[in-house]
Amino acid sequence: MAYDPELAARVRQWFCRQAITAEEKRMMGGLCFLVDGKMCLGVESERLMVRLDPAVYEAALQRPGCRPMDFTGRPMKGFVWVTREAVGTDPGLHEWAALALEFNPRAKSSKSAKAAGKTKRP
Repeated sequence: MAYDPELAARVRQWFCRQAITAEEKRMMGGLCFLVDGKMCLGVESERLMVRLDPAVYEAALQRPGCRPMDFTGRPMKGFVWVTREAVGTDPGLHEWAALALEFNPRAKSSKSAKAAGKTKRP
């Protein structure tokens, strides 16, 4: 599945404005952005994947355009899809991206990410 190049460019710009280096990897049917070797954000065909604190997961699902991330028939707690409309403005994208970045230092990295090494912040 292809990812939305316009949304991916906006995510790149957001990371750049925050002076954060994010590694890009094609995975999960789209393009994922990893910070410090941990999945942070992702872009799919017409939606943004956000990894957030499981403690705020239920509250996030109440926000417009937010849906559970479900690949296996079971929602993945701590991961949500956000519609393109909900991140269509810069403030909308920035709010979701900041939420993902806030959780990133506490997020666990996968074994493969640990083996690959960490992405450094400038």
